[in-house]
Amino acid sequence: MKFTLTGLLSAALLAGAAVADSYPWERLNKDDALLLVLDLQEGLYSLARDFDATLYKQSMMAHASLGKAFNLPVVMTTSAQSGPNGLLPQEILDWYPTSPLIKRQGEVDAWDNAEFRAAVRAANRSQIIMAGIVTDVCTAFLARSLRAEGYAVWANIEASGTTTALIRDISNDQMLQAGVHVVSLFAIMCDLMRDWRNTPGAAELLPWLDKYLPAYGMVARSHKAAIQNGTIIPGEAALPGKKRSIRTWRRGEGDTGKFD
Repeated sequence: MKFTLTGLLSAALLAGAAVADSYPWERLNKDDALLLVLDLQEGLYSLARDFDATLYKQSMMAHASLGKAFNLPVVMTTSAQSGPNGLLPQEILDWYPTSPLIKRQGEVDAWDNAEFRAAVRAANRSQIIMAGIVTDVCTAFLARSLRAEGYAVWANIEASGTTTALIRDISNDQMLQAGVHVVSLFAIMCDLMRDWRNTPGAAELLPWLDKYLPAYGMVARSHKAAIQNGTIIPGEAALPGKKRSIRTWRRGEGDTGKFD
């Protein structure tokens, strides 16, 4: 049997369309969501080689901080933390001193641990936001187990890490085929927020973005600098674009906010 590149691409597109039809788009709701901090352990960190090390650490911490930003219930779990896998970063433990921390002794798939299952069920949330090390085992195994239990699952693609880009891509494909939403940190944040005028909204989340997603933080910084300075340098006046009046944002008490 002879395969052509065009034929393979067509088959892949058809398969992708079939998956999309099987699992319609869902919206995250902060009142229905539970955040999982899954095996983001200091010993396992060195296995996340598909990302720049500095960027990955920031993404890990950003994922864990979503619980604080949106007041989400949090369940933490570790895999054999007394061995080489190590502990969760102390910063994360300090953020959630009263949240469940399930120290698994041997179960690879966290769903195989009865205490972990009980903690997830006790949260009484239907949507799960998760990330772990490594993507192909810790994240993918649990994500598919949660899907089999009927949960809607969002896997943070930036906060799960593994040994190679090839393994990452295959693992993300496996999760997509199971109906897992494989998405970015910014996508999760925006879907939880829904509207910049909400609470939490621009006032609370622009500082969060400045810390954890500097690319967008700098967008806000540059806008702030332009508004506060407001000086046009030679040549800028000739650039395309209409002149706009400067308006200030005000979120009044008891409303969702408006421009003055």
